[in-house]
Amino acid sequence: MPHLTRRTLTPEFIDDPNVDPAGLAESFRYIRSVNRRLAGTAAALKQFKRWARNWNPQQLIRVLDVGTGLADIPLAIVEWAQRNGFRLEVTGIDLHPTTVNLARAAIRGSPNIQIVQVDALKLMDHFQPNFFDYAHAGMFLHHLNDIEVITVLRIMDRLATRGLIWNDLVRGWVGKIGSRLLTMRLPHMVRHDAIVSVNAGFTRREAIDLALRAGLSRVRFRRHLFYRFTLASDKSNA
Repeated sequence: MPHLTRRTLTPEFIDDPNVDPAGLAESFRYIRSVNRRLAGTAAALKQFKRWARNWNPQQLIRVLDVGTGLADIPLAIVEWAQRNGFRLEVTGIDLHPTTVNLARAAIRGSPNIQIVQVDALKLMDHFQPNFFDYAHAGMFLHHLNDIEVITVLRIMDRLATRGLIWNDLVRGWVGKIGSRLLTMRLPHMVRHDAIVSVNAGFTRREAIDLALRAGLSRVRFRRHLFYRFTLASDKSNA
């Protein structure tokens, strides 16, 4: 398997099929808190707000969320859309069965969010090309090796007609220190996964290179706070 980046991939407890459900729920609560307080959710919303300038309020906007976790970002996107008079639906996908159950409980029966158990590498077996308007992957692609990252980006690009967002971790010493400080009083599983996630994150150059290898167009990289980035591909004017 060729290495295109200098990332270090270490198995995360969160990906273990036999992980303790209580521990998994605790890890996702930590991720949800980080998304809410440290720009992860806001970063995604900023890009959707840019795209929404060209939306017709009568049009249904379909969004794919890859590696949805507790579906906290889909919930935030749907709530924002409703407040602003847009019709928007999100399909959140995850492979882990326990995660899927946690996500379905978290969305509290929202009619605008659907949770589907499916492998991100096999999305084309479940959805037709151009089925969605937009695709988003938050804190997910760092779990994959470089070739898988490119593959999922290509799949997202094929499924989304108008654009996609890669929302993930910046690898670096600032992120490592921040992760240690934020998790120092949390359970071992959360501390472990937080640190190895940063080690599996991406530099700006690596993220852009992988995106270009995936064939994405109109790519723009933005950094958020000390540890997060979004890479958006805007296809609306391509």
